[in-house]
Amino acid sequence: MSTDPRVSPMLGLAVAVAAVSGGAVLVRLSDAPSSVAAFYRVLFTTVPLVPVALWRYRAQLAEVTRSDLGFATLSGIALALHFAAWFESLAWTSVAASVTLVQAQPVFVALGAWLLLRERVTSRMVAGIVVAVAGMAAMSLGDFLGGVLVGPRPIYGNGLALFGAVMAAGYVLAGRSLRQRVALVPYVVIVYGVCSVTLLAIVLAEGHGLTGYPPREWAIFAGLAIGPGLLGHTVINWALEHLESSVVSVSLLGEPVGATVLAFAFLSEAPTAFTIAGGAVVLAGIVLTATESGT
Repeated sequence: MSTDPRVSPMLGLAVAVAAVSGGAVLVRLSDAPSSVAAFYRVLFTTVPLVPVALWRYRAQLAEVTRSDLGFATLSGIALALHFAAWFESLAWTSVAASVTLVQAQPVFVALGAWLLLRERVTSRMVAGIVVAVAGMAAMSLGDFLGGVLVGPRPIYGNGLALFGAVMAAGYVLAGRSLRQRVALVPYVVIVYGVCSVTLLAIVLAEGHGLTGYPPREWAIFAGLAIGPGLLGHTVINWALEHLESSVVSVSLLGEPVGATVLAFAFLSEAPTAFTIAGGAVVLAGIVLTATESGT
């Protein structure tokens, strides 16, 4: 861990969690296709960092090996699929359910590390995974069986959010060792660059235009980049240099709470009892898994 940062890592982490909490509401407020919003969110986050990387980190960029570039590419593609799936999920299910389910990535990181990397899985991690899965089932099926639906197709939306969580786990696993060897800015520029190109391919494959959006949409795209992008995930990556990863993972569980509050305030979207109860169980399972695995 790095020592003596100029800014308190916990303060930075608090700002980052607040910033990412607003992302779901901004996506919901946008009338643009979800893949377009995701593309500009990542592109506008990346562009300001490119000259910094080329000016201050040119030597580090030149030292990136072919193997590291390969892992960065996998990480960027996984991140693009995460954003594409999660942004789309917000069109079909509630903000509370979508954000809670997509935040379950530590559970899938633990599973992926066990299946792919043969890392040890403790009984506490297994318990956390079981608890989280039970909460996911309760959240996804409870409202449907109870006849109270938030969103046009909540089970489909919840499935997209879970796929987004799996892809976020792939992003973490692919970049885990890479982040230890590559400085923050070069790492972000490479991975976000690959992510932007992948999202651009998705936008074009879906037949959406890149221009012609009203000023309100461009303001939302910029807000997604500045808030959840630069102040959110970039600061989180910085905080990982100074704090235990388990502390960061657990702190990020503030995002579903913050997003739910903001959705109620700006969208008049109140979570159902099943969403609240199931979400609480999911978060408890994530805490068990993340604090034991250090994900």
